[in-house]
Amino acid sequence: MKVASETATRAHHLRFTENLLYAVLVRRTCTSYRRSCTPYSCQVAAEKLTRDSVVERALELANEEGVESLTIRRLAGRLGVTPMALYWHFKNKDELVWALAEHLLAGVTADVSPGDPWQKRLRRMVEALVRTMREHPSLPAFLTAVEDKRDVESFKRATEAALDALTTAGFTLSEGYYISSYLLNASIALVKYQPGCPVGMPEAEQAEMLRLRRLHLESMPRDRYPHMVEYGATLGAPPDLDHYFAFGVDLMMEGVEALARCRE
Repeated sequence: MKVASETATRAHHLRFTENLLYAVLVRRTCTSYRRSCTPYSCQVAAEKLTRDSVVERALELANEEGVESLTIRRLAGRLGVTPMALYWHFKNKDELVWALAEHLLAGVTADVSPGDPWQKRLRRMVEALVRTMREHPSLPAFLTAVEDKRDVESFKRATEAALDALTTAGFTLSEGYYISSYLLNASIALVKYQPGCPVGMPEAEQAEMLRLRRLHLESMPRDRYPHMVEYGATLGAPPDLDHYFAFGVDLMMEGVEALARCRE
């Protein structure tokens, strides 16, 4: 009887310990989850979660920290919901990335009127693409992440509109595809390699980076690299990005229009 009593006592203590450990684990998990909620995310969680609200917050996260940081769990923390709540809207990260690419490219053809001259239609599309990438630096990464962007509806609309403009200009369909691809990749490069310092870098670090670049160029032998030395002197002030992007679009469009004139 004594052995049975001791066994029952040990079992009771074991259950008590297990319950206590479980309670501590739950408390820590809930505390950690509450800490992940910002005032804004808690406000969003209190409202009805929609597909659009998920896309907007995912876009913010990707722009701030990069596409690689975008996970269902991280996004759920920002929204103040559990990961399962997001699976009602997106089955996985790939489907979410697809939706983000669709959302970002939707505005590329928004201002294009079929009745406008082909030059105006094509330029507006290029300008809209560059503007969208300036506002959302994550767009090129989304296009790369989508396995076949040709199946994204907004991408197909933009491609069709570009081909219509380019065939009107006298190019063949094959040439139109070449030019469309070039304009897309040139626009990505225009934004990705813009002059100045990386977006988001603190002002003090920007000033130091520009100073070092200027000193490097100005230290070159002037008799061998006079133009590079002179260019170094221009790095004392931040670059005029609006001029840089307008010049880049002009450069692309002038090349296409010059080729079209050769076909006349």
